[in-house]
Amino acid sequence: MQDVTTLPFMKVIANYGAPDYYFTEYFRVYAHSTLEKHILQSIVENDTGRPVYAQLIGEDIPHMIRTAHELAQYPIAGIDLNMGCPAPKVYRKNVGGGLLRDPKKVDSLVGALRTAIPGSFSVKMRIGFDSTDRFDTILAILDRHNVDLVSVHGRTVKEMYRGDVHYDFIAHAKQRLRCPVFANGNISSAPIADSVWRTTGADGLMIGRSAIRNPWIFRQIREQFTGEKIYRPTLREVREYIERLWTATDHPAFEDLSHTNFLKKFLNFIGQGVDPEGAFLKEMRRARSSGELFGICDRYLVNGTCGEQVFPLEPYAGIVARPNHEGAPPQTCGL
Repeated sequence: MQDVTTLPFMKVIANYGAPDYYFTEYFRVYAHSTLEKHILQSIVENDTGRPVYAQLIGEDIPHMIRTAHELAQYPIAGIDLNMGCPAPKVYRKNVGGGLLRDPKKVDSLVGALRTAIPGSFSVKMRIGFDSTDRFDTILAILDRHNVDLVSVHGRTVKEMYRGDVHYDFIAHAKQRLRCPVFANGNISSAPIADSVWRTTGADGLMIGRSAIRNPWIFRQIREQFTGEKIYRPTLREVREYIERLWTATDHPAFEDLSHTNFLKKFLNFIGQGVDPEGAFLKEMRRARSSGELFGICDRYLVNGTCGEQVFPLEPYAGIVARPNHEGAPPQTCGL
C-alpha cells in the first residue's frame, strides 16, 4: 500500500503479530527510474523476522528486467508484479490494473520477467479491468509462464473498492492455476478470513487496509484457525498503537501540522472501529496540531471508561474510511 507499507509501519504492526510475508510499496519502473531509497529501507533494514517481497509496477519490459536484476542484489523473498492497482492515475498509464486490458502485453511482460527472475516471482491482479471477459485468458498466461504465486483481488479495476467481492472468481483461479493462490479483498476480520478461505479454497490470504485499522488481525486469524480464543484489544491499546505510529513515522523534515495530517491517513481506518456514530473521525479530521489530535484520541480512547471498551473485530456499519489522498490453514500474508 503506497505511503503505508513503509518500514516504520512494518515494524509497528510486528509488535501485534506480524504477517507471514510483507510486500513493499511498489517500485515505479520507467526509462530513468532508480530504486526508491525509502522502499529499499523496508527490505534492507527490516528486522521483523519476516520475508519481504519487492513489488514492481510498470510496463517497459527492458527496464522492468533491469529493475528485477537490481533488486536481486538485495535480500528479497521474491519479486511481485502489480497488475491490480485501480487508481485512475495509474491505470491510465497502462500499468497496474491497466495491464489487464492488454493480454498480449501481459504475456510479453510476464514471460520476460519469468526468464529474468531466478527466484520467486508472484503476480497481484484483479479479475478484470471493466469486465471479467479476459480473466481466463490472463490466468492461462500466468500458468504458462510458471508464475510461483498469484494474489487475486475479487473485483474489477473499475469496481475499485466498492460493492461485494466476487470470491467465486478467486475460487475459479484456485482451480485453474497450478501455483498457490492468495485471496484478497474485504478480509476485514478473523471470522471473515475463515469464511473466505473456506469459500475460495485459497492457499493464503492477502490483507491490506484492514491491517491499518486492526494490526492484531494477523494474530487473530492464526487464533481463529487454531481454535484459540481470539484476542480482543481494548481502546486503550488502540491509543497505544496510535502513539507507536506517531513515534515511528516521525522525521526531522516533518513540521507538526504535516506529521499530524500524515497520521490521519492511518486514523481514517482506525477510526472505523472507535465509535458507531463516526464522531471520532469527524473531530480527528479537523485537528490542526498533534496536541489537538492526541487530545481527541484521549477523549475517545482513554478517558473515563472508554479505555476498557473492546475494539470491535469489524468496522462499525456505515463508517467509511476516507483516505487522504482444504488442507492446512492458509498463510496470512499481508501488506
